[in-house]
Amino acid sequence: MEGKNSQLQQRKDDALPRGTGNLCQWYVDQAENATLRDVEGNSWIDFAGGIAVLNTGHRHPRIVQAITDQLAKFTHTAFQVTPYESYVALAERINKRVPIAGKAKTAFFTTGAEAVENAVKVARAATRRHGIITFGNAFHGRTFMTMAMTGKVAPYKRDFGPMPASVFHARYPNGVTGISTDDALASLHDIFTQDIAPQDVAAIVLEPVQGEGGFHIAPPDFLQRLRALADQHGILLIADEVQSGFARTGKLFAMEHFAVKPDLITMAKSLAGGMPLSAVSGRAEIMDAPGPGGLGGTYAGNPLSIAAAHAVLDVIDEEQLCERALQLGAQLTELLHSARTTYAAITDVRALGSMVAVEFADAQTATQLQQQAMQRGLLLLTCGPQGNVIRFLYPLTIPDAQFRQALDILGSLLNQPRS
Repeated sequence: MEGKNSQLQQRKDDALPRGTGNLCQWYVDQAENATLRDVEGNSWIDFAGGIAVLNTGHRHPRIVQAITDQLAKFTHTAFQVTPYESYVALAERINKRVPIAGKAKTAFFTTGAEAVENAVKVARAATRRHGIITFGNAFHGRTFMTMAMTGKVAPYKRDFGPMPASVFHARYPNGVTGISTDDALASLHDIFTQDIAPQDVAAIVLEPVQGEGGFHIAPPDFLQRLRALADQHGILLIADEVQSGFARTGKLFAMEHFAVKPDLITMAKSLAGGMPLSAVSGRAEIMDAPGPGGLGGTYAGNPLSIAAAHAVLDVIDEEQLCERALQLGAQLTELLHSARTTYAAITDVRALGSMVAVEFADAQTATQLQQQAMQRGLLLLTCGPQGNVIRFLYPLTIPDAQFRQALDILGSLLNQPRS
């Protein structure tokens, strides 16, 4: 008899467009903390975390309880129609902790792309300029504005026609490909002389650690010089922390690792522990630039998601997840560095806390390792412009024994000579 997974896959292929691709050919039935179980009873250790959404794990009891409590009160009103205190309280909590110079304000939305688009709206309203500069291999979303901002064609831009104008791409520092801080800044000056005058640029948007681009970490001197360049020309600096936020790097926000403070920060993913919620935080005078009604959305700041986010912040603090991110990341990177002595296809290991990646000489090697790991019960994700990087996004709440089990699986796959 045909299995449940294969039956569901046939139904999926018949009912959904092929653009909604899937990594796995199995279907989830239950999940708890760092464990996924499919409809046939098989289980996997989750090192994907819903693509960085589950830093606090699947169904954390504190988050489940917070959602349940809110469910008994109300599920939706639209904040801009009938507001509620929990939204205001969450903004107050984030304003106190976001690495912004001076007084901060925060607005909530639903998706990461929506947060990025609203950050662009705020920047344009505040500066009365139109230009936006992002970086090669960046990922900012799948809506039209964020597609234009994303520095990767396939699969995100291909086939979708002209992108919105006034978006320009600079080079992001990359030690593997030899792009230095000087090279990256030179590319910005090229944009200023060849594409758009600096006085017409509203904002420079960057990920302090590139996500889809391969977990490349911005060099501290690059951020310092970028901040100085932005200040020189009155350009706002926006940090996209959709993937790097909420304890993943060992700090609540990755920008806390650097001396530089951005003008605006976008966040989503692990903000609400699996519930759809995003936010833009920024300097108060900048955030106040759009007029009443200029920011918002029907589902923006949904009460259930807001309740989950309050619980996420509690869990991060009470379970010391920033410290745990550093501890787990150190164990994983030790294994990966050790594996380089026998696994010649490894070309680089990068890490900031538990935002860890290993790069291989080619995509085939990365994909093969990913498939072998899945066969042994470990779910991994690839990334990078060539698809030759494996990124690790395990829940920071993963039990120690299960984390060691995952490292044993990974170590056994890497503990074999490869040319």
